[in-house]
Amino acid sequence: MSLLTDWRDKAYDQDMNQQEGKLFWGAYFAEEKAVYEDILANPDVVVTGTVKELAEKYNMKLQTFVGFLDGINDSLKTPNPIEEMTEDTVVSLDYDMETLYKNMVECEAEWLYELPQWDALLTKERRKALYLEQKKSNTIIKPKKVGRNDPCPCGSGRKYKQCCGRQ
Repeated sequence: MSLLTDWRDKAYDQDMNQQEGKLFWGAYFAEEKAVYEDILANPDVVVTGTVKELAEKYNMKLQTFVGFLDGINDSLKTPNPIEEMTEDTVVSLDYDMETLYKNMVECEAEWLYELPQWDALLTKERRKALYLEQKKSNTIIKPKKVGRNDPCPCGSGRKYKQCCGRQ
């Protein structure tokens, strides 16, 4: 089994409504937050290394760090080969700042998108704009329903019931 499969099997079997699941995810989120605090505090430094080296650097278990890589992968400028990576695979955490912020908003990870390190990276106005852009991207807007007596949308000039609304 791959490292990613091991992580997903363990993580997604955790029930957030059970004490064990709350403890698991609480510990993971705390470790994840620490890594983000570090990489956001040093935005000019592109963190690279093997999966094992970076897990040790951030004091995380290998499996937990693989979970972090799974989470950040969509925000990277060049995604890592997480599906087939081993502990010796060289990975990079070269993230796109705005994509990372929007992905944190999409996951509703307030503890991440409200980190104080963002203040030095993106203006408050830009963060607000990215927040709204992300929230609107998941909003479905239904077109206005055409009434029987409204003009037909085909442009004929006739009432809808006398044109395209006729069955």
